[in-house]
Amino acid sequence: MNFELSQDHKVLRDSVRDFVNNEIKPLAMEIDEKHAIPDTLVQQMGEMGLLGSYLPEEYGGAGMDMLSYAIVVEEVSKACASSGVLISAHTSLCSGPILTFGTEEQKQKWLPDLNSGEKIGCFLLTEPDAGSDAGGTATTYRREGDEFVINGSKIFITNGGFLGTGVVLASFDRSLKHKGISAFIVDLNSPGVSILKNENKMGIRGSYTTAFALDDLRVPAENLLGKEGKGFNVAMDTLNGGRIGIAAQALGIAEGAFERALAYSKERKQFGQAICDFQTIQFKLADMKTRIETSKLLTYKAACLKDAGQNYTMESAMCKMHASETATYVTKEALQIHGGYGYIADYEVERMYRDAKITEIYEGTNEIQRVVISKLLLS
Repeated sequence: MNFELSQDHKVLRDSVRDFVNNEIKPLAMEIDEKHAIPDTLVQQMGEMGLLGSYLPEEYGGAGMDMLSYAIVVEEVSKACASSGVLISAHTSLCSGPILTFGTEEQKQKWLPDLNSGEKIGCFLLTEPDAGSDAGGTATTYRREGDEFVINGSKIFITNGGFLGTGVVLASFDRSLKHKGISAFIVDLNSPGVSILKNENKMGIRGSYTTAFALDDLRVPAENLLGKEGKGFNVAMDTLNGGRIGIAAQALGIAEGAFERALAYSKERKQFGQAICDFQTIQFKLADMKTRIETSKLLTYKAACLKDAGQNYTMESAMCKMHASETATYVTKEALQIHGGYGYIADYEVERMYRDAKITEIYEGTNEIQRVVISKLLLS
């Protein structure tokens, strides 16, 4: 077993790290305060290939692999979790299912603009009553000639406010539950799509989290993604891969908070010495680093299994669960090491503490991840 990154992955990591330090890190606090990521930064991320990391070059992607994608999200999230989740949701929840389930015509039509950042992608699954229960989808559709007509509502849609490209889940017969669901590729600037609101959140405030109403939204028949009645399969496969992105985001948040706590512990003096000389602080740092490294191994393993074409369902659930709980733990400890200053918005750990919690919730709560893991163990 080789735990070293390849030379290509190291070059990618260093390149992204330089870009983050120069272009994203200086804007991180402003992004949080203004609740928006500047369009110029989104454009730069597209030009860098960060929005199409593992997508093939023939569709305008960077032609890398899933591990590269995890590294990209991790490095960006060290400085700005809002930017990290933009990349994660865009790539794995929209471009990913189009790549996996789309026809050649659909890939040629939709992926180039997504990979360049001309369009920002999202995944319209979550609903007010169904939540994470994809089988409980209440949004409906019917066929009218060469079109599908969709009606319903969606909430908590990451990247929705960009009104770019969306993968929408809807049911033709709710009594069939998961067997009645289909997936569609939708231009969110289409008539019939209305933004109800962009949520005002505790953390990742620069990321759009949008509620939509879909009223007689007409979608061309050629926009059906995969086979009719197989949308649940699209959703499960998409969420499975998406958990790697959330784990990478959580890992980056934890690493960013740890780096700042470690540096602060060396600078801050109390009782005539640096606080890092106190065993209590040393124990905190040791626990934080150990959890981070464990999360990194799980996350990278899940990405490598996906790259190898092997089953990675359990590993994706484990890495998402462990990394997100690590992010919450590490940011809390980082804030504690900063003492009163950690509670002040001038210090980045305050923002990271707020950003971390959502990683335990979206892409399915960690209780759901435990259900997935335990069912696989017992099957």
